[in-house]
Amino acid sequence: MDCFGLTDIGQKRKVNEDQFLLADLTKSMLIHQTSLSIDDHTHLFGKSQGKLLLVADGMGGHQAGDRASSLTVDTLTRYILNTMPWFFGLHQSEESDLLDELKVALTRCQDRLKAEADTHSQRRGMGTTLTMTYILWPRLYVVHVGDSRCYLFRNPRLEHVTTDHTMAQQMVERGVLSPSDAVASRWSHVLWNCLGGETNEVYPEVFKASLQIGDTLLLCTDGLTRCVTDEGIKGALGKDRGAEQTCRALIDMANEQGGPDNITVIVARFRNKSSSLAQALEQQAEAAVPNGTGQGEGDREFAVKKQATPVVSVPAST
Repeated sequence: MDCFGLTDIGQKRKVNEDQFLLADLTKSMLIHQTSLSIDDHTHLFGKSQGKLLLVADGMGGHQAGDRASSLTVDTLTRYILNTMPWFFGLHQSEESDLLDELKVALTRCQDRLKAEADTHSQRRGMGTTLTMTYILWPRLYVVHVGDSRCYLFRNPRLEHVTTDHTMAQQMVERGVLSPSDAVASRWSHVLWNCLGGETNEVYPEVFKASLQIGDTLLLCTDGLTRCVTDEGIKGALGKDRGAEQTCRALIDMANEQGGPDNITVIVARFRNKSSSLAQALEQQAEAAVPNGTGQGEGDREFAVKKQATPVVSVPAST
C-alpha cells in the first residue's frame, strides 16, 4: 500500500479544524527480563494486523471545531489501542464483532465531546465529521458520520463508498432536489448526523468492500469536494503517480478554485511490488514540495433526525 495524507488551511480560513491519521496496527511485546539470549527491554513487534486511515472535519466557532476533531481522533486511537480486543486478523464470520466494536468506539468519542462541552460552555455545539477505514487485505471496512467522504477508484470507475449525512442529500434521495441543485443548496451545509453537535445521539454507517490490486482509496473532507468535481477527482486518481503526488495535486486543485475551506486528503494505492518499486524510484528523482499546514474555522449548521443505522455492502465489482 502506497499511502499518504496531507492537510491544508485553504485560502479563506484562519484555523485548520481538520485532522487525519494513518496507522499500522501491530501486536507488540516489551521484554523486561529473560534467560534467553535477548536483551532486556527489547521491544518485539508482530506482523501488521491492518491499516487504519481516518479524516475528521471539526465544526464550531472559537476554535471549538479544532478541539472537537482533535478529541475525536485522540479518543478513537486510545480506544482502539487500549480497549478493543485483539480481533485483528479476524475471520469473515466474526465481522459483526468488528463492526460493533467500531460503532462503540464512535460512541466513546461522542461521550467525550459531550463531557468537554458540558465543562466548557464556549464549546457547546462543537462537532466533527469522521470517516474511518480499517483495511485487512483484501477486506475494507468503513465507518462514517457526517459529510467527509471515502471514494473507491477502480479504473475507469469512481465510486462513492459513503453517503453525505446532509439535509440536501436526504432531499435528493426523496426526489425533492436534483443532485446538481443540492450542491448549491443551503441544505448542503446542514448535517443531520455528526459527532457532537446539538445532540447526544450518533448514527454511524458501516460499509464493506473487497479490494483488488490496482484500486485506489481516497478519504477527504468537504474542503476538497466543494471545489473539485467527481470528474476532476477521477482524473487526478487516474494518473500514474504516487500517493503523495496525488494528495498534493488534489489540494492544489481545491486551492485553485478559491480554497474556501480547510482541505484534507488521504490517498492509498494498492499495487504489486514491481510497480511500487518503480514508482518509489521515480519519486526519489523529483524535488520535494513543502507540506501544506495551517489553521481555520467551520461554518456548518446542525440538524437532528433519527435514522436507522444501515450496513451497506459495496460489491467487489464496483
